[in-house]
Amino acid sequence: MKLVARSITARSTVAGCLALVCLLEMTKSYAWTLTIEPASRRVFLHVGNGIVDGDNGTINRVEVSISGAALVGGLPQPMTTNSTQSSTLYGDGFVTCPNPSTQILVGASYRRRNNGPASATLSVTSPPSLTSASGDTIPFSEISWSVSAPGSPTPNVIPSGSFTGAQQTLATIAANTNIENCHTFTYANSAVQATGTYNGRVTYTLTSP
Repeated sequence: MKLVARSITARSTVAGCLALVCLLEMTKSYAWTLTIEPASRRVFLHVGNGIVDGDNGTINRVEVSISGAALVGGLPQPMTTNSTQSSTLYGDGFVTCPNPSTQILVGASYRRRNNGPASATLSVTSPPSLTSASGDTIPFSEISWSVSAPGSPTPNVIPSGSFTGAQQTLATIAANTNIENCHTFTYANSAVQATGTYNGRVTYTLTSP
């Protein structure tokens, strides 16, 4: 699974991409919610490696390589990442994702003053399939993510789930709130596939009408 991650800021809509290649070890992840001071209306989103302000153009990968007995055995396969983002981009640099090689940090915040919408919506959109160079496909629903938050008072602020090949709402973010989660990804490996490298990309979007 190939992962594309970007950090973007804007007034009403931001998007970060996650590209998936199919050819994450399940680890502990963390979540937290932070109340932030009211200010001019702004949404902020980062997926994987990012920066505090703007789009750094970083493309991270989430991937798995399967062959032989593992492919035929049909057992779910953990996926790894090339992310190095372990610390929050907001506030005190808290280590949200202690193992970025198997985790992707997803963070989003919505800030406003006394007027404007009461919340922002975080969603993710995936294509129907991952596709190889020869045109073979794997349903995107074969890719899932898990979230856990041991010791956190706000577990699973972005819930675990599977990609659907369409747009999915992940979380509603109240005004003047920042949320963060670590996601670990798994390939279901539910059917034997043709040899090849399968690629796909998902896009995370944070909007406030």
